Amino acid sequence: MSKLFDEFKIICLQLNKIGIRPTLMGSLGLEFITKIEWNPSDIDIHVPGDPRGWEAPDYDRIYDWDKILKIMGVIGYDLIDIHEHEFQKSEFSVEYVSISSLHDFAGIYEEDIDLVNFEGIEFRIPSMEQYLKIYEESSKDSYRNCNNNNKDFAKIDFCEGMIKKLFNTKTRARIF
Repeated sequence: MSKLFDEFKIICLQLNKIGIRPTLMGSLGLEFITKIEWNPSDIDIHVPGDPRGWEAPDYDRIYDWDKILKIMGVIGYDLIDIHEHEFQKSEFSVEYVSISSLHDFAGIYEEDIDLVNFEGIEFRIPSMEQYLKIYEESSKDSYRNCNNNNKDFAKIDFCEGMIKKLFNTKTRARIF
């Protein structure tokens, strides 16, 4: 696993101690389920929050924000952007987002995302089909495309290919 994932495990352990089971999103999450290097640049963590997402006030958007803020400070992070809920520690950047707005965004409920126990930590991780929905919605954002070098489209192609491959394997298994 990567240094970024090792750092996620440290953060996740602390979140678990206060009863939060975060969802690992973005390239790092996709890397975890595919075991393929996606060159993540940050750690995207989704936690319970206001279902209005970006429309909610910055300080109210993430539930238990005061606890998360304290945890991040204790493990050496500085809050660098309250609007993005972004923290920085040396080469690590961590952003928190409300998982509660994911249904309106991509039609996915938090409780439908797999909860995994990995090396003593618990977190949610989207399935390949859920990642496809998330990246398809993200790809519609022109700002994201301009600033993300259209990386979402490569991930969409990959997810579609993996899902098709899995479907074809299951279909052949039923035929024989």
